Amino acid sequence: MEDKEIQSIIESLLFIWGDPLNVKNISEVLDFPPEFIRKTILDLKKQYEAEDRGLQIIEINNSFQLCTNTKHYDYIQKLCTPTQNKGLTQAALEVLAIIAYKQPITRHEVEGIRGVKSDKAISTLLDKELILEKGRLEKTGRPILYGTTETFLKAFGLSCLEDLPAIEDFEKLDFDENEINKTDE
Repeated sequence: MEDKEIQSIIESLLFIWGDPLNVKNISEVLDFPPEFIRKTILDLKKQYEAEDRGLQIIEINNSFQLCTNTKHYDYIQKLCTPTQNKGLTQAALEVLAIIAYKQPITRHEVEGIRGVKSDKAISTLLDKELILEKGRLEKTGRPILYGTTETFLKAFGLSCLEDLPAIEDFEKLDFDENEINKTDE
């Protein structure tokens, strides 16, 4: 098989699968080594980027997905009517950040960090599939451990959790309320 044909097959697989598709699975389907498949996908990804196409290939945890180019979001949004237009509350964002950085973590540990109950926020994040149950802690009551999902990675444009900004970067930020509230005169 020629490289062009292999790229064409991979493109079809990514399109039809919809969700992120693991290199290992593609390798098994095409009967080529995973390293070759990964290189071929990365070459195809570069082609899409170089040609500034309407589609792009994104990588999420050693899996790849075909999706629309983020530059065309406004046009896509005009065409599509979202089924759920609600964003996340401040509480849900706080809980999501805690889970993202401290996972796997229990609801009780999240509440200990926030200082307030977090049941509703956790329920919302589960409904939106941004977090999931990762197991149970081996102690009294066997509390549920939570972690983020691939949907979380996609929603925030991350390839993997290592792409999250370091917590130390936030500590270095110096927010001065007077500077934030200043207006140009």
